[in-house]
Amino acid sequence: MIWELLVQLAAAFGATVGFAVLVNAPPREFVWAGVTGAVGWGCYWLYLQWQPSVAVASLMLALLSRVFSVVRRCPATVFLISGIFALVPGAGIYYTAYYFIMGDNAMAVAKGVETFKIAVALAVGIVLVLALPGRLFEAFAPCAGKKKGER
Repeated sequence: MIWELLVQLAAAFGATVGFAVLVNAPPREFVWAGVTGAVGWGCYWLYLQWQPSVAVASLMLALLSRVFSVVRRCPATVFLISGIFALVPGAGIYYTAYYFIMGDNAMAVAKGVETFKIAVALAVGIVLVLALPGRLFEAFAPCAGKKKGER
């Protein structure tokens, strides 16, 4: 089980870094974007062992994006857009289209609704964290507690 988790985390890290390259993230942030994606996928995978839900993973992903944005002094969207790549329900979208094209409307609707629920859970988790005031994340700033002009 541990070996499977490590393989999944490595795959999520690699896929997230690859997506960060595609969306033109700054090269110095590739590793941190990869960590964000791996942590988000790891939370999803661990939670999947009990009950499949993407909500907890999206919360962790958004929290980590906010923390990295303060620590790395970079917009949170650099980490969030790259990190969410592993959680987007691509297979659900594919199967919705597949069943629709094959004429199985009942399965297309079922897969479509399931995919929509996952997308909404992702969005709600992200919005809940991004709505938090920035002051909550100031403690993670590299210069926290220093007066203006101090190094």
